[in-house]
This record gives sequence, structure tokens and C-alpha cells, in this order.
Amino acid sequence: MSQSVLIVDDEPDIRELLDITLSRMGLDTHSAATLDEAIAAVAAVKPDLCLTDMRLPDGNGISLVEFIQERYSHIPVAMITAHGSVETAISALKAGAFDFISKPIELDSLRKLVSSALQLDIDTSRAESAVDQELIGTAPAIQTLRQQISKLARSQAPVHIHGESGSGKEVVARLIHNNGPRSSGAFIAVNCGAIPPDLMESELFGHIKGSFTGASQDKRGLFQAASGGTLFLDEVADLPLAMQVKLLRAIQEKSVRPVGAAAEESTDIRLLSATHKDLAAEVEAGRFRKDLYYRINVIDVHVPSLRERLQDLPALTDSILEGIAASEGRERVQLDDSALAALHAYDFPGNVRELENMLERALALSDGERITADDLQIGTARRDGSHRPAAAPDSDGAAPAAPRGGSRDVREAFGDMEAYLEDMERDIISAALEECRWNKTATAKLLGISFRSLRYRLKKLGLDE
Repeated sequence: MSQSVLIVDDEPDIRELLDITLSRMGLDTHSAATLDEAIAAVAAVKPDLCLTDMRLPDGNGISLVEFIQERYSHIPVAMITAHGSVETAISALKAGAFDFISKPIELDSLRKLVSSALQLDIDTSRAESAVDQELIGTAPAIQTLRQQISKLARSQAPVHIHGESGSGKEVVARLIHNNGPRSSGAFIAVNCGAIPPDLMESELFGHIKGSFTGASQDKRGLFQAASGGTLFLDEVADLPLAMQVKLLRAIQEKSVRPVGAAAEESTDIRLLSATHKDLAAEVEAGRFRKDLYYRINVIDVHVPSLRERLQDLPALTDSILEGIAASEGRERVQLDDSALAALHAYDFPGNVRELENMLERALALSDGERITADDLQIGTARRDGSHRPAAAPDSDGAAPAAPRGGSRDVREAFGDMEAYLEDMERDIISAALEECRWNKTATAKLLGISFRSLRYRLKKLGLDE
């Protein structure tokens, strides 16, 4: 049985064009010229997709989107908008539209949109089950996040994900991608703060040979690499203002111009973005363009900090320890009661990423079958404000835990401090390895740490290859 599409437009020529195009794709079509006709047709036909114009004689397409979202949420709706009507497109996406297409309608873009929409599973239970398995925890904030992911996976709306460093923003972005119609396409993640400003345009949009010094060959940009899939712009607040203008145009026009190229290239991506900063505050401070903010922040998703979901600690630690044990081919080690109590008392400025690092270190240094509070080497960061002297570096040279982050600035600085300390540790160990001609036993002796601790540090710092 072929799939069906409901076409809603008061212009007979548009309905005929869409009918011919979709029929050639092997789809059954039904038409309506007004909002009332469309509502009746949805109830009678229950189409697999609805294409609706924004302006209708007795209402508008947003009302139809809202009706379908309320009564038949499994039916994706795509909005047909006037060219350049960005506000209308954003309103449609916020109301729950799957995607939008602008007039004059480009038939190739229409075919891609329809094909993508019809790949959605009418039964959403599969995606919801996958999210349940990959997003661990039962805290209310996590349950809300699961529901958002399952819903957003069925949309093409730009999503902005915000949360503290280490809270799992990229995990959320990957879940949205993996459980949507673009899951078979590429997921390209890029940290905007890690790209030098003078290379950013080339990295995102590509360049042609000879366009600048060092451009020895043509290069595809990340927009092109993500074609048919998802582009995830992490730390998007770090984009320079000049680059923000070009990104806005690329999003609105759905095309990019490689550096040195004479013509633009069309793009077909789902855009997701994230930052640990307050993007609205960045706009107020003049560091982020307001028009770009509204374009990428169509749907806003908050990833809770670990402090907001401490009830999930047992499940999270079990999952992390199970993953470490599986990767190392060893028996899974359990936490004892003292260790779990110590974790509950800690403030976790580095969130889940810090928990992972803490457990990896404890597992490497623990000699028994259980991890104790002493193995965790937790410092003084406690939610009740109490403090005890921070632990000095242990005999293996492990640095003490960071102090409690009482403000956002301290918590944000934690990630930078951790990276700085890792760089220092990497330099010290590399120098010791070279002095000992890469003899690990001799290197461990020189550094005054155990061989097991050295092996753990080599793996963590990427020096074990």
C-alpha cells in the first residue's frame, strides 16, 4: 500500500504542481483548499504527510499544524512559506512543523523533504526505547529530556542545547540525530571554539584550490560533509561576529559558498548547536547576533547538571564502570557504601564527564574488587558548604580534586583547569618516556608511580599508542 500526502493550498496551480511531482514519486495525493477542508481531510484520510500553505482563505497553516500536533502527532507537517519569510518558518517549526519549504518551490528540495518526512516511523516506540536505553536515569529532569529528544528526533527544526560543561550536550545531539530520519547520514560535530578564526570559513564551507596561501587542493567543508545528516556546532557562542553573519546566511539560504568559489552550493543538513554560556546574555552583551540567535534557537533544550539529578548516581556509576570493564576485558568493580556516599556529597563542577574521569582513575588505582571513598580521592566540594582539608597529591602524583564551584564562572573554569593540568601531565610523562627510551617500567620508577598507574595515565592522555 502506497503512502499518501495531503496537499493544502488555495492556489489550484500549486496543488496541481505538487500532485504531479508527488504522484511521480509513487505517492497517493489528496487536496484541500481551505483550513476546514484540511481538518476534515486529515480526520478522514489520515495521511502519512501533510504539506500546507501558510495563508489559507479561512485561517492559516499554523492552526493546522497545531490541530495535527494535538490529535494526530504521528503525522509530520511541512509548511510552505513565502520566500524570505523567516519569522513564518520559525513560527511553524515552534508549533511543531516537521520542516518548511519556500516559494517558488524547488522540486528537488521538495522531493528531499518528502522523502525525509516519510522515513519517520509512525510508531514512535522504537525511538523512545532507544533513548531510554542510552539516556540513563529516572530523575524528573531526565524524563523530561527523554520526551523532548523523542519528539525533536521527528523534526527538522534547529535545536539549541544548553547546559554546563561535561553535562552531556553532545550525547543529546547524537540521540536526536540517531533516532530521526537522518540517522543513516553523517553526524558531524565541530567545536567552534577550537577552530582558529582565520580558518573557520574554510572549515565550515570548504575552499577551492589556490583560493589562499596553502590551499593546495579543493576541500569540502563541514556543511558539505554533513549533507543528508546532521551538523552539530558545539560552543557556538565562540563564533566570531563576522562568521556569525555568514553562518546565518548559510542557514537561511540552505546553501554555502566555498572560499574562492564563484557559485554557491546547496546544502541539506539538520542543524543542532550547543553552548555552556547563556546565549541570551551573549546577545545582550553584543557578542552574539540577535538574528542568528533566533534562527538557531527555534527549539531550546536544557541538559541538567549532575547536581540536579543526584538520584541517578547509582545507575550512572554502574553504567560507567560496566563500560570501562568491558573495554578493558576485566570483571566489573562495584562501589562500596562509603564511595557512593562520598559521590552524593560532592558538587561535581565537571558533571558527568568528571564522574567518568573520577571512576576511571579510581578503577586504575584500586587493588580490590570494590572502590572505596579513599579510591575516589574526592576533595572538599560539598553542597552543604562544609569543607575539610583538600587531599594532597597521592604517591602516584594524582592531583587533588577541584574546589567547590559556588558560581557559574568557577564551574566553567573547571573544564579549562582540567585541560591545562592534563597538558602539563602529558608533557612531564612524555619527557620521562623519552629519557627512559620508552621503557615503561623504568619510566614508572623515574616518576615514582606504580606501573599500573602509569599505564592508566598513558591511556587517558592518548600516549599508549
